[in-house]
Amino acid sequence: MTRRAGEAGGGAPEKAELHPRSRHRGRYDFRVLVEACPELGPFVVDGPRGPTVDFADAIAVRLLNRAILHATYGIAGWDIPEGYLCPPIPGRADYVHHAADLLAALNGGVIPRGAAIRVLDIGTGANLVYPLIGHREYGWFFVGTDIDKAALDTGRKIIRANSGLGTAIELRLQRDCGAIFEGVLKAGEVFDLAMCNPPFFTSASEARASAQDKWRKLGRGSRGARRNFGGQGAELWCEGGEVAFIRRMIEESARHPEACKWFTTLVSRSGNLPVVHRVLRQVEAKDIRTVDMAQGQKKSRIVAWRFGSERR
Repeated sequence: MTRRAGEAGGGAPEKAELHPRSRHRGRYDFRVLVEACPELGPFVVDGPRGPTVDFADAIAVRLLNRAILHATYGIAGWDIPEGYLCPPIPGRADYVHHAADLLAALNGGVIPRGAAIRVLDIGTGANLVYPLIGHREYGWFFVGTDIDKAALDTGRKIIRANSGLGTAIELRLQRDCGAIFEGVLKAGEVFDLAMCNPPFFTSASEARASAQDKWRKLGRGSRGARRNFGGQGAELWCEGGEVAFIRRMIEESARHPEACKWFTTLVSRSGNLPVVHRVLRQVEAKDIRTVDMAQGQKKSRIVAWRFGSERR
């Protein structure tokens, strides 16, 4: 069997903290990655544990993502404009796999597959990472929403570059910056799952300060600091930050409880969990779950809730 880039190659996996179904538990095979994306070649350097890239280099990170998506998931022509969010693929794939486990909990322990499973990706961005991975891994149908028309236009280019994605991913513009579900849901529409990667910061200055702190930790100083994974304004911050965004998401979900069997969101900061759980109890969510995730030293978690009466 041919091993794909990032798959474990025998023995104990090196990234055991990732989901058991993750294709990224082994070290990256840069030979395979460079074959998939020759432009990545000049950015590969020797590290203490073998070939790697400079993860402080935004161009290197973007090309690495392009290579991973091509080599591991068969996605051709992936690219995003400079400055847009370029998320780390292994962590995003883990969200998809854990979401699949949630769906299995309502399906007798069996992960449901195929286009009959409808997933709503809130704030899909220019990168389309969740729809691309979710469709390739499980065959799900995705509706991605965003307030940024340029991001959706980029997403449509990715879709057009890959046969079959045109019937697997639909993109919708959210015209109301203050709304999440309302304005993009169609009458009577039901999804099996909603996913969301909310903006983390409360302001542009907070996002900039975080980038400067990260830059200093990388030994680069603070001048000219940038986020190596990029991000436009609405991708990184909103008034009130992560807590305010998730609160709006929860309150809207309570107004449309039948719209999704599972509502889920990433929560970047563990300190935000008490507020999130309190709001969920206030809207009388029937089933609240927190799923811890990790990628190296980075810790994150998914909060999931539902209002339906399906058996667990």
